[in-house]
Amino acid sequence: SQDEIAMNAIKHALKALRKRHLLEEGAHAPALIALSRPLASQGSVWKEKVENLEVELQQCYKAQSRLSDQLVLEVAESRASKTLVQEKEATILDLQNELTKARDECAHLTVVLEEKTQALELVISENQELKTQFDKMTVRAKNAEAENKTLIDRWMLQKMQDAERLNEVNALYEDMLDQLKARGIEQLAKQQVDGVVRRSDEGSEYFAESIIPNASNHKIPAHEGGCAAIIFENNSGRLVSGGHDRTVKMWDTSTGSVCHTLQGCPGSVLDLTITHDNKSIIAASSSNSLYVWDVSSGQMRHTLTGHTDKVCAVDASKVSRSHLVSAAYDRTIKVWDLQKGYCINTLIFHSNCNALCFSMDGQTICSGHVDGNLRLWNIQTGKLLSEVAAHSLAVTSISLSRNGNVILTSGRDNLHNLFDVRSLEVCGTLRASGNRVASNWSRSCISPDDNYVASGSADGSVYIWSISKGNIVSTLKEHTASVLCCSWGGLGKPLASSDKNGIICTWT
Repeated sequence: SQDEIAMNAIKHALKALRKRHLLEEGAHAPALIALSRPLASQGSVWKEKVENLEVELQQCYKAQSRLSDQLVLEVAESRASKTLVQEKEATILDLQNELTKARDECAHLTVVLEEKTQALELVISENQELKTQFDKMTVRAKNAEAENKTLIDRWMLQKMQDAERLNEVNALYEDMLDQLKARGIEQLAKQQVDGVVRRSDEGSEYFAESIIPNASNHKIPAHEGGCAAIIFENNSGRLVSGGHDRTVKMWDTSTGSVCHTLQGCPGSVLDLTITHDNKSIIAASSSNSLYVWDVSSGQMRHTLTGHTDKVCAVDASKVSRSHLVSAAYDRTIKVWDLQKGYCINTLIFHSNCNALCFSMDGQTICSGHVDGNLRLWNIQTGKLLSEVAAHSLAVTSISLSRNGNVILTSGRDNLHNLFDVRSLEVCGTLRASGNRVASNWSRSCISPDDNYVASGSADGSVYIWSISKGNIVSTLKEHTASVLCCSWGGLGKPLASSDKNGIICTWT
């Protein structure tokens, strides 16, 4: 078969290969023997070389190990150096940015410095001009002071003459009263003293000593939120009040009932005054303005604007129908023409004015300030005539006696000082252990006969002092809140007081 033929062929081929291998091995045997002989002789030498090479190889391995360690260290150092270089480069970049900013700021500051230098040069030039003007004003002030001293001397002389005439009138008045009591002719006495003592549009007043009040006649809930201003009409028993409820009311003190309510004031009423003819009522308001009402019609006639802060004090002239003066917390005192309705003069001072009043002749303004000083101003020129330290703290009230010779000032130091108008010297100081002035606008008053002083206290009491004796003659306790204002009516009229709760008390 074919398989057998194939197997035989393979076996034959294998035999042939074995024969060929034996032949080749026999052919190469001599060569192998020849080659093995020198290898055997050189084996020891090669073995020694191999050992030497193995030693060198070990040394090379050790050197390689040292070099590897050194390479690792150098790589680590290289990386650290690279990190440090990167940090330095970042720092250099930040410093370059800061340097750029500093250069820009330096350039800006250079520009600002130039501007400031120019401004400084301008200020220096202005200062020189102002200094020149100040020197001129100093010379004028010295001249004015000398003129002022002359005028004050003349004014004091005139006041002394007025006082002498008033003493003569008082003596004549007392004689007339004696005649009146003897004959019982009251009308005749009024006619005789009319024009001698005091005049008003309604007629003359007759002299009567003020009665020391000791009891409350009426307790009127007048205003909501407090009542800071009350004033009596001239030669009348009607009382005018203004409160934080933005209203002005007129009261009949005999019955305690309200007669009129005047509307239109947008702010709290801080002070009131009435013209000497009783035709106009003026209110000072926290809305930075003054408001003028006509009494007969109850209609608002004027709104006087010009102040830039709350108006805290106002007074009308006792001889002129047109002159009005006001003070506000914008450090100004303004003189107004009431008939025309505008400001005719503005007095500026560094200390705010809390209270003011006209002199009897209407030519001088008396003002009390936050710095505790009493100051006198000329209404025509606006010049400061004189000043005196009246209190250690703020002045809260100024009241002029009926004869015009004494000024009553009250202060936050809880003192009530009486000053002689002619010399501005203290002629009396009134105090009480329990009397504490309640606010910067607490108003005290002098009685119509110039014998007593009434002042409210923070404890709700009303204290009455005798001017001649300097002691307390009565303490009225009816209010339950701080008393803000006291007002004494004309001769024979009652005393009224108001408090922070808006309660008005009349006293008999």
